[in-house]
Amino acid sequence: MTSTQFNRFCARMVAATHVVQWGGADVWKVGGKVFAIAGWNDGKVPGITFKVSPGEYEMLKDEPGLRPAPYLASRGFKWIQQYAKPGLPDAELKFYLRESHRLVAAGLSKSLQRQLGLALSE
Repeated sequence: MTSTQFNRFCARMVAATHVVQWGGADVWKVGGKVFAIAGWNDGKVPGITFKVSPGEYEMLKDEPGLRPAPYLASRGFKWIQQYAKPGLPDAELKFYLRESHRLVAAGLSKSLQRQLGLALSE
């Protein structure tokens, strides 16, 4: 997934906002909370970071090209970073980016969810 593809995909999610921070990383948020980060330092394999459920974390953390996200995982958060090949096929990566958006949005207050137009199930 290229930076353009990543940003276009994340931009289509409900109430998603984009900032560039932390040394030029593309950071995507919902309700002011981060759901996806992509760094493009070497231009080869982007470092794409996303939130996952505890079960997904256990399943993904040791897969080739994936690792517990530096900084976030060391603080007990369930975040994965794709940092090298083979990583995830784009279709799976998109699934996890959507899931990250959903998980982060679900953690927002109900009033903020309504304000942002997030249709989350109870």
